[in-house]
Amino acid sequence: MNPEAAYDPTRRNVLLLAFCQALHMSCMSLLMTISAIVGAKVAPSEDLATLPLALQFLFMMVFSIPASLGMGRYGRRIGFSLGALGGLGGGLLAAFAVLWGDFLLLCLGTGFVGIASAHATYYRFAAADTAKPGERSRAISWVLAGGVLAAVLGPQLAKETRGLMGPESYAGAFFAIAVLQVLILAVLQFIQIPRPDRRRAAVGRSVAQLLAQPAFLTAVLCSMVSYGAMNLIMVATPLAMVQHHHGFDAAATVIQFHVLAMYLPSFFTGGLIQRIGLRPVLIGGVLMILGCVAVNFTGVAFLQFTGALVLLGMGWNFLFVGGSTLLVRNYEPEEQARAQAINDFSTFTTVTVTAFGSGALLKALGWQAVNLAVVPALLLVLLFILRATSAKQGIAAREA
Repeated sequence: MNPEAAYDPTRRNVLLLAFCQALHMSCMSLLMTISAIVGAKVAPSEDLATLPLALQFLFMMVFSIPASLGMGRYGRRIGFSLGALGGLGGGLLAAFAVLWGDFLLLCLGTGFVGIASAHATYYRFAAADTAKPGERSRAISWVLAGGVLAAVLGPQLAKETRGLMGPESYAGAFFAIAVLQVLILAVLQFIQIPRPDRRRAAVGRSVAQLLAQPAFLTAVLCSMVSYGAMNLIMVATPLAMVQHHHGFDAAATVIQFHVLAMYLPSFFTGGLIQRIGLRPVLIGGVLMILGCVAVNFTGVAFLQFTGALVLLGMGWNFLFVGGSTLLVRNYEPEEQARAQAINDFSTFTTVTVTAFGSGALLKALGWQAVNLAVVPALLLVLLFILRATSAKQGIAAREA
């Protein structure tokens, strides 16, 4: 047997992509922990406290389509590497912005981190596209499992680095983001994903035809609602905790548990999809996020914030992994870049809107209003999941 023919790079790619995912999500969990607090210190008005994080998501949204189409044309390694360079620049810009007290530069720096996120969000699809059809949910799930390291590393880095460049300056935390992006750039050079066939780039169904497919539309909605609901509540949580007299370390710990809950289920979500099918997993995700809302209505103690964000993280995982799996079942290889771009642009448009609105909604209407705001979208996506039941659509069937 030819050794080259027998060599399957899928497992190697999944492990390397999972490690890159872990490093990038460490940057994101670090950013989630400190951004609103740093924003409140540097911004000319407290109303703008969440603007740096919101701009990170705005850049992520804007660059999600070019990132997917670019990787479809030039390959995954080049695309992911360009994203990491953007994150490196963003971390450095944000660090100097904090040292100089320059709010606009801080916003630009977090925006460049968003460019890195726009590319990194395709790690899961890169793994799925090289996996066998029956192993795609596991490949997606295992790449996202890399975020378990982020749950520990990101908030811990926030605690350890916030005072490196001066008391409570947080500039050291942004320098840590730059270092993590350098590590990502190095690891990416070892992935082995075949370059795309450019001859297929212009073939396949249009955007309208893809969205007319019920299962494809359901997959996009699952990703949008999972991220939108999670982001609206999560971004406001540190500010809500400070308002209710919890310290920074308590808020960082809650975010740590939340990120852990987002990614720890990934060790078994793919297997669960293979065993019981997609629909129960997706429904479970919706119910867990509704459970988060219910817990947040019971009070504002540390344990209630923690329990709610654990449910929020687990619900996000079930909906996002399930939605990503459903998506890859419902496009052809020649539609890959287009289909993934539609999904992630829609998802991160939702994330951007919720990031911009989260702090303002909290200040204007309070913590309970932030939680109630996600309920209509959750009920809508639940309706779509329940309606898309045919095995042909790929939602009720177990993965072959």
